[in-house]
Amino acid sequence: MAKVRPIPEGSRTLTPHITVRSAAEAIDFYTKAFGAKELGRHAGPGGKIIHAVLQIGDSRLMLHDEFPEMGVYGPAHIGGSPVTIHLYVEDVDKVFNQAVALGAKATMPVMDQFWGDRYGKLDDPFGHHWSIATHIKDMTPAEVEAAGKVAMAAMGKH
Repeated sequence: MAKVRPIPEGSRTLTPHITVRSAAEAIDFYTKAFGAKELGRHAGPGGKIIHAVLQIGDSRLMLHDEFPEMGVYGPAHIGGSPVTIHLYVEDVDKVFNQAVALGAKATMPVMDQFWGDRYGKLDDPFGHHWSIATHIKDMTPAEVEAAGKVAMAAMGKH
């Protein structure tokens, strides 16, 4: 008998698992905005999605519908989320603009950042916060620290 892998094939050690008000619509949005591929979904009574798995790049995202009868709500119901999901992509401007065109709200425009990423932030139509980036410059910790001091000093002048 083959040994069962403690981390399933294709999975990472850390996988976000989110609740959304309409999982089917979220799957459609993530597919169009972020190039997600649906790996599977399971519907429960009434057709609500109790579990779905998407592949985005080399990582997975799990999601399911809200279940108010069990006290399970997404960020739209509870007034927001304290969590940001970070997504590295090949072309941040393209993916960011795609997401906004599909209904995401830009909360920080895409800009080159002092730590070596081209980076922006948005809220998806389901209340989840996303930061999206393309790494554009390799830097040492000392270079990041020095660049950060310059950036913070410039921010303090505004």
